[in-house]
Amino acid sequence: MHKLLTMPIPASADLFQLADMCATFAVELVESTDTAESLALCGRLSFALTALRPLSDSFPPPHLVELLTANECPAPCVPDCWIDSYLLVDYAQSLTQALLSCTLPHTATVELTGLLHDLIMLMADYLKQPYLEREAGHE
Repeated sequence: MHKLLTMPIPASADLFQLADMCATFAVELVESTDTAESLALCGRLSFALTALRPLSDSFPPPHLVELLTANECPAPCVPDCWIDSYLLVDYAQSLTQALLSCTLPHTATVELTGLLHDLIMLMADYLKQPYLEREAGHE
């Protein structure tokens, strides 16, 4: 856990790296039973989500374009109302901030932690899902 809490989040991290970091923090958070550890994980998650936000709404760098390109794009893994990826990041950040407030009843904290975990897993999958179609003749 110490390594996870002290691992740097590089300014050069790309969309996939940040999505994976968020997923790692969310998995550990949902399994944590220690309040201080949970708060530290929420803080790290919030920082990673802040770094992810501008990348979620911009065109990917060249090294990710190929990974996000397919001959035929799959149906989005999120409902149409969440098709804008920045919304998923904003929702996750809002849930994280609610957990960091330490004002929720214990049962609400547990339930919202589970919801945050599920949302981040869905968000990470969606951010890595191909959405660019390969042009005919470029296969």
